[in-house]
Amino acid sequence: MAEEVERIPVDVIERFMVDVFKAQGVSDEDARICADVLITSDLRGIESHGVGRLKYYYDHIQAGIQFPDAQMEIVKESETTALVDAHHGMGHPTAYRSMELAISKARQYGMGSVAVRNATHFGIAGYYPLMAAKAGMVGLAFTNARPSVAPTFSTEAMLGTNPIAFSAPSDLGYPFCYDGATSIAQRGKIEVADRAEKPVPEGWVIDADGRPMTDSAAILEELPKFQAALLPLGGQTQTLAGYKGYGLATMVEIFSAAMSGGPFMKDLLGLNEDGSQRPYMLGHFFMAIDVEHFIPLGQFKQIVGNIARSLQAARKAPGQDRIYVAGEKELDKERVVREKGVPVNAALRSTLQFVRDQLGVEGYQAYF
Repeated sequence: MAEEVERIPVDVIERFMVDVFKAQGVSDEDARICADVLITSDLRGIESHGVGRLKYYYDHIQAGIQFPDAQMEIVKESETTALVDAHHGMGHPTAYRSMELAISKARQYGMGSVAVRNATHFGIAGYYPLMAAKAGMVGLAFTNARPSVAPTFSTEAMLGTNPIAFSAPSDLGYPFCYDGATSIAQRGKIEVADRAEKPVPEGWVIDADGRPMTDSAAILEELPKFQAALLPLGGQTQTLAGYKGYGLATMVEIFSAAMSGGPFMKDLLGLNEDGSQRPYMLGHFFMAIDVEHFIPLGQFKQIVGNIARSLQAARKAPGQDRIYVAGEKELDKERVVREKGVPVNAALRSTLQFVRDQLGVEGYQAYF
């Protein structure tokens, strides 16, 4: 039986998210930034981090472990660097303004880097390098996360999914944008599978004895108990170079925690010793590099475009008619979502109705 999915217009979903954030005490400007990051995720086909994550933020604000009106503070700054304390505020506005600061420094000095501590989840990592690309710069973003990934030769979740995001302007009509977890899959994809009542592929997750797990609901139940662990890029052993994903995840942990002086790995569980909830205290790192300090932007864009076109023109594998570069599929997906709307299944619709009713948000009964 086909899953029941309704398409809801993009502007309706975005407006609803703004209203939900504002109803919880987030300022109008910050609510719009939060909603823009989330709707950008849905537009790019990353359903795990779009409106499907709205209740995640609702829950954290209601639990008092994320503060809707907290403002970031610059605690240390130089011409090219800054250290920011987010004070457990909304992750998206903090990340947005931190990348803006990195871009501003890069415009003047060629490079800008900003480390953030005491932060919260900021949505898709790729959003922030894309800000740099739109400014004619190369952008990078890193963040650590609560532990869910086992190191090579271990079955214990120690590292977060710790994404790496990179974007560069091009003459393709869209920026090159790589945004990927350093694990094979991330928790959000398992949440999407769970909402659809579907299993996940074997090879994504192992149990405490190293055996594969595929039941998405069971995985989400066992991850917080450390009885399940996601696998790093490359998988469980050295055969397919799982140590590379493990090493990259550790690199991201260093950028996110060591550079900001923040906590790491199991200190990011969001739990006190007595089991009560506390803020997650994540760390982020942002960098912007102004291309014009190296070569003319037009020349850079052409070279990036030529690299991409050369890859797209490579000999195709049997049965394949197209080769993609990072950012291309997302552009195709955006056209579809803008035309048809954001896909919302029955489980997500029920969740949105719950949030709507709990906060008394009016005007969306026709949609969910």
